[in-house]
Amino acid sequence: MTRSAAGTGERGATVWLTGLPSAGKSTLARALAGRLRAQGRRVEVLDGDEIRAFLSQGLGFTRQDRHTNVTRIGFVAQKLASHGVLVLAPVIAPYAFSRAAVREGHAAGGTTFLEVHVATPVGLCRERDVKGLYARQAAGEISGLTGVDDPYEAPVEPEFRVRTQSRSVAESADELHAFLAERGLA
Repeated sequence: MTRSAAGTGERGATVWLTGLPSAGKSTLARALAGRLRAQGRRVEVLDGDEIRAFLSQGLGFTRQDRHTNVTRIGFVAQKLASHGVLVLAPVIAPYAFSRAAVREGHAAGGTTFLEVHVATPVGLCRERDVKGLYARQAAGEISGLTGVDDPYEAPVEPEFRVRTQSRSVAESADELHAFLAERGLA
């Protein structure tokens, strides 16, 4: 159960958008955030790439470094959510145990945590290749690409699954907005 932030009347929560690189997590989070802000909702987007550049600068991509990055983002998300902010966290978070640790931290703080799987097939992610990671991996320039030569443990039972294939960003955002409205968060 999530407590309302004192004086705001808004329930905070963390909506963790997990998925492969180029699945559309950040694009979806930004589209949804814009809509929620237009409705007067306090929203923060904790983009995994942005956080890695600042809060987790210096971490690599080992299993432990990835876990540390995810739990740091989870800590910040829980603190914001406990103060009535709806946090959208588009973060790959490739390992189930890392996402479980974030969920446990939210539960300990009495804050809602909703796992949303942005389920985009790897072939479509490869076509989108927003950051050129798939091309660089194919060329042998990088290794350890999540979902290709490093594991991605897709959520088995997320609170919500968004399938982006053959759907516009607006359609996916509509679907996620409706889910949050059902939960009293939008």
